[in-house]
Amino acid sequence: MTGWPADVCRCPVCCAPARSTPASRRCATATTALSKSSGGGRPTMWTRPSSEAFRIRSRPTGPAVADHRMRHASTLPNRWLRLAVIVVLGSLALGCLTRPSQTQAGHERGAPVRLNSPPTHILVDQFGYRPSDAKVAVLRSPVEGYDSGQTFEPGDKLELRRAADHAIVFSAPARPWRDGRVQASSGDRGWWFDFSSISEPGRYYVHDPKTGQRSAPFRIDGQVYDDVLKTAVRMLYYQRSAFPKRAPHAARCWRDEAAYVGPRQDRAARDIARRDDPASARDLAGGWFDAGDTNLYVTFAGDALHQLLLAFQHYPAAFSDDYNIPESGNGIPDLVDEMRWQLEWLKKMQLEDGRSLLKLGTLKHREASPPSSDRLPRYYVGPCTSATISLASMFAHAALVLRDIPSLSVYADDLQARALRAFDAFRSADGLQTDCDDQTVRAGDADRSAKEQKGLAATAAIYLFALTGETRFEDYLRDNWSLLAPDDQPGWSLYKPQMGQAMLFYSQLEQADPALAQRALADKQNDARGDSGYYLPIDTDLYRSFMKDRAYHWGSNAVRARTVGSNLDVIRYGLDDSRPDDYRERALGALHYLHGVNPLGIVYLSNMYEQGATHSANEIYHVWFPPGTRFSNARKSQCGPAPGYLTGGPNRRAVENGVPESLRPPAGQPPQKAYRDWNGRWPDPSYPITEPSNSYQASYIYALAAFVNRARLQ
Repeated sequence: MTGWPADVCRCPVCCAPARSTPASRRCATATTALSKSSGGGRPTMWTRPSSEAFRIRSRPTGPAVADHRMRHASTLPNRWLRLAVIVVLGSLALGCLTRPSQTQAGHERGAPVRLNSPPTHILVDQFGYRPSDAKVAVLRSPVEGYDSGQTFEPGDKLELRRAADHAIVFSAPARPWRDGRVQASSGDRGWWFDFSSISEPGRYYVHDPKTGQRSAPFRIDGQVYDDVLKTAVRMLYYQRSAFPKRAPHAARCWRDEAAYVGPRQDRAARDIARRDDPASARDLAGGWFDAGDTNLYVTFAGDALHQLLLAFQHYPAAFSDDYNIPESGNGIPDLVDEMRWQLEWLKKMQLEDGRSLLKLGTLKHREASPPSSDRLPRYYVGPCTSATISLASMFAHAALVLRDIPSLSVYADDLQARALRAFDAFRSADGLQTDCDDQTVRAGDADRSAKEQKGLAATAAIYLFALTGETRFEDYLRDNWSLLAPDDQPGWSLYKPQMGQAMLFYSQLEQADPALAQRALADKQNDARGDSGYYLPIDTDLYRSFMKDRAYHWGSNAVRARTVGSNLDVIRYGLDDSRPDDYRERALGALHYLHGVNPLGIVYLSNMYEQGATHSANEIYHVWFPPGTRFSNARKSQCGPAPGYLTGGPNRRAVENGVPESLRPPAGQPPQKAYRDWNGRWPDPSYPITEPSNSYQASYIYALAAFVNRARLQ
């Protein structure tokens, strides 16, 4: 149980913040209230500076809540009960309501799960489940890996209990996964407890009467993922470069002035090839920090922007205009406003002849915490065919999606014109450039191979053909169809989702070449019917979200998130009408995995306690949130990282990527356990595992949008 037990406080205003506030901060609240109330004054309750969820949910906080709580206490029958409240607050200040021992409460109600506590052996989606969806808790007994001594054997029956009164609402045996065998990729054996028949909205937990163990609390509710989606999209707001994060849009912990707007920075960035020439300066301010670094790349931007466009293209009803960003309330969904922020920067990167600059950044790495503290000069890398064709594909896709918003029709026309100029510049280039980035400007290598550039050109051609109907684009597509990535990738869209999705989009165009359209659908259908494991059956994996061992690499969480779209596309395009619910359940399994149904029992999103998580990523690799600062750890530092950043995920190649062999975990573990919740720098770098990326984030947003209750499979 997180926060106060439901039977201690039933007031919706008093209890709501407490249930989502870390224990150390509940203690601070109690201490403040006790000192004020014992002195005869009205208590001023502590308000967490990082109250991200309170803003999104419009929960009351601060003095108003303090006044309410005092009035709430004053309604108690007599002074003795009021004294009892003070005693409870005192116990919170001293020890935060000691956890009942297993002998006291374990077999009666189940040992409470405390906020930030290590996960139990009973794993659930810590945010919850929609009423009509499959609901399966995974029980685990570790056999191999760092936790191999923590064995577990459940009782004959498991119970689903209501959190408010601990009433048993359902009980059934847990079914052994594959007759008790050990899964090699996780090193665990386990059981499944299916409570899908329960659809009544409310707050629940799974309880094992034999051991007294219980799962994290979770909700069953039609809107269970709404706030999670808002928080994930707001990550992009915190990633904005050259933009101040101020009240009321930025939570107090993560307010900062505009970064990289000083002398010789983004408003006057110089060409790296002419770094001493003031005449090379260009205004390139804007865009999103790419990942855990603050550099910006045109080629990398495509992976994220295409997926965000797809999210709005497929699930427009999932996105509203109330995410508390500066553009909120303008009549345009806030996801679109965020994409426009990135698109405006991409426009600046395009030269008058249609070509595109490649990247923007500094000459050396610097921990910029907060980002506005970085005063290093910034430089850009000149035009490159890989950036130019990436730009063409993004502008064409954005023009297609945004033209349906009446107030953005002129904006979409401009994007289309820019896409055409970029495509023509790419086609007229004297050869494809594959070595533009010598990484003098840090940090990632933004080059693209000739094959990938042609695949991106085919992607751009699909959207330009849909926009213009010009046969030259279909001719290019026909000549380069085989260079689109899904043609040789199991899982279809796991590594270059923009290409696979573009192919399927093309198959639905009335003017499409029937042979190409049929080929796209047949290839996708064959992929779904194959034995890759990325589709069905769902029991291929103990944790209900199979990935091949080789997929547990740098950024594996993005691959997992993309399995959601791969499975839902089977439904969207009618490729297996016999079992759509199975593909939907398989897609949900990936989300549940990211939300806590994994060997670590961790929500792979940063600092999600106020959104309902019991154990989320406390540390991430990001220059804004380094060790030794108030941003370092969500449970131990004053602020922790901003909420909602998807981490890179388990990486079985961590040692190859620079993590010391002696650091276990992540080294020396089964693939699914090759993770560590830390933000270390050299010589124990965490970036191969916990660094976020806009690309990963966009994959997750696209996946989650499908299951926000307002969304419909378009």
